[in-house]
Amino acid sequence: MSEGHNIANHRIRLIRPEDNPAVAQIIRQVMTEFGAVGCGFSIEDTEVDSMFEAYPVPDSAFFVIERDGRLLGCGGVGPLAEGEPGVCELRKMYFLRELRGSGLGTRLLKILLNTARDAGYTSCYLETMDNMSQARQLYLKHGFKLIESPLGNTGHGSCNRFMAMDL
Repeated sequence: MSEGHNIANHRIRLIRPEDNPAVAQIIRQVMTEFGAVGCGFSIEDTEVDSMFEAYPVPDSAFFVIERDGRLLGCGGVGPLAEGEPGVCELRKMYFLRELRGSGLGTRLLKILLNTARDAGYTSCYLETMDNMSQARQLYLKHGFKLIESPLGNTGHGSCNRFMAMDL
């Protein structure tokens, strides 16, 4: 796994321990913007304040996007809680408004899916919401399909859209 990728004045790299506060702020800001606050949303996950520790290599990875030393987005992959063997979950892929539409979502998604393949996963699952239409379009464009019901046990009972793809 590469330590970093440079794209148009932005750097996509693996999370570091000192990134935890900025990543937690991004997650909370974006989730609040989309009304995804309260029980059943990932904003309530205990890992939000310690994302570096929550994504141990080799079966997990969490990346950040930075520009001029400021974090603007993030996303990770890891095993799906109580999921079938070989299934990973795309987790906490959130971008601040200023980063959306820049093409970096596509770039980060490709890095995450390649990381999952390299870790031996055979399929990838994610949960999202109706009002995150831009994110859903990104996932559909890159091979995810809508599925009827949730997989595993993410604890995110308030999400209402479920997607998966073969890797």
